[in-house]
This record gives sequence, structure tokens and C-alpha cells, in this order.
Amino acid sequence: MTRIKFSENGNTAFEKLIGHNPEILKKWNALEETVWNDTSLDNNLLEQIRRAMAFENGCEYCMVKGGKPDFDASQMKTSIAVAFAELFCKDHHSISEAHFMMLREYFSDKEISELCTFIAFVNASQKLGKTLNLTEDYQQNAVIHLNESK
Repeated sequence: MTRIKFSENGNTAFEKLIGHNPEILKKWNALEETVWNDTSLDNNLLEQIRRAMAFENGCEYCMVKGGKPDFDASQMKTSIAVAFAELFCKDHHSISEAHFMMLREYFSDKEISELCTFIAFVNASQKLGKTLNLTEDYQQNAVIHLNESK
């Protein structure tokens, strides 16, 4: 059971939790669409980051949507971005200039800006889902169940 009741606004369980204020829902969805679609970053890269963050943040709703990240460790650009995102989730205070030097080996400043924005948005979404107890049972697009992912 979620920690607050669902609103009448929204299409997904997550949207119904933030839909108590229709303007917030509308703008949240617009920002989500922007960070996914109006970017110079590859959608598969973003999806691998989202998946890794879901497990780091413990958001069941997000974990079961795509399962664990699915990329080869030899994919350095993805590996660096995922590691940075996981660190952001764990302890953003520990991010240093050295981390940005590694990012600069694979990403332009524009891409780093978009990457950090994407990570911050997804982090907020997942932590909100976890805080409001949005469990895997509410995910209509689940591709796994948590007992399968271990």
C-alpha cells in the first residue's frame, strides 16, 4: 500500500501519486519527456543509467520496469556514466573534479550537463517513488519480478 492515496489525475501509479496537484503533474511529465527526448545522449545509455539507479535507490516500481542494467563492461562510456550515476545516488557529496575529468574523456560539456540533469531528475523520481512506497505491484510495464532479479 502506498503511503498516500492515489489522486484521480494521471495514467500511471507514479503519476497518480504526484497528480494531487495537476500543474505539478503536467510540468513533471513535460520535464520527463524533455530529459528523455530532447537530448544529445543515446536512449540506451539513459535506460542503462535509469536501471542502475533504480537498484541503487531501491525503487521497486522502477526496478521491475526494465530489470538490472544490461551492458557489457567493455562499453566504457556507459560504464563511466552508470558508475557516476550510482555515486550520485549513494553520496553526491563525494563527487570530485576527478570524476568530471573521467566524464570529459567520453562526454562533451553539453553532454555532461544533460547527463547530470537526467541523473538528478531520475534520482528525484525514484526516491519519491521509494518514499511513497510505490512497490513493484503497481508497475503495469514490469518485465521482471524482484524475486527473479536476485
